[in-house]
Amino acid sequence: GGWVGQHHWQYSFYLYGLGLPLAAIAAVLLKEGQSGQSSVILTGQNQQLLQILRQPRTLQLYLTLALAASVVYSVVIYTPLYLREAIGATPLLNGSVLAVRAIGAAIVSALVASRLAKAVGTERAIALGFTLMSLTLVTIPFLDQLETIMPTAVLFGMGFGVVVPNVYDRLADQAPSELRSSVLAIGTGCNSLGQFISPLALGPVWKYAGLPPVFYVAAAVALGTGLLNLLQRPQDSHR
Repeated sequence: GGWVGQHHWQYSFYLYGLGLPLAAIAAVLLKEGQSGQSSVILTGQNQQLLQILRQPRTLQLYLTLALAASVVYSVVIYTPLYLREAIGATPLLNGSVLAVRAIGAAIVSALVASRLAKAVGTERAIALGFTLMSLTLVTIPFLDQLETIMPTAVLFGMGFGVVVPNVYDRLADQAPSELRSSVLAIGTGCNSLGQFISPLALGPVWKYAGLPPVFYVAAAVALGTGLLNLLQRPQDSHR
């Protein structure tokens, strides 16, 4: 995206057109397996789903997902603006910084998140991930060298990579197998809600206080969310 945007910012949006051939490939290659079970939620299951959604732990996990998405989008939105001011970053450089963040998140999600949760507990792993995100956010306004910007982006991504899989794991524990997909789908909706909230909440901070306070506020949100999960007793999670 950064490389394409370097030529003209409008060209970056044409990349979304790649979704069309991908949709065609998915339609051909991804076949739905035959199942004897109905995918419709029955009345009794609907009541059970509502009971699950009313549980304080479920609501807390949804809040955690929304706040995690808000924190991540603070980086996606405001880091390129800061880097442009601080070091005159080009779209290519900004794209590279965001890319290494995503790489860090992907690697940790796949290889580290579950092992860390088994070693220290899921709640502690979530809190640790948020703490790492918070610490890296606080340092952003002090970074003006590429040698420090890139590792910081990777560390932030690693923190996010620890948080999200473990939150979804806890969400899956909240529901029986027949309702699990619905509970997780609502979690995805909360992620989108967090993306919406981020610029809405942080935009006024940027306007009236400048860019550095944006990162400090996001860091405080990350740290507070981590502490909220750390205070959660593991036995309250329902399997």
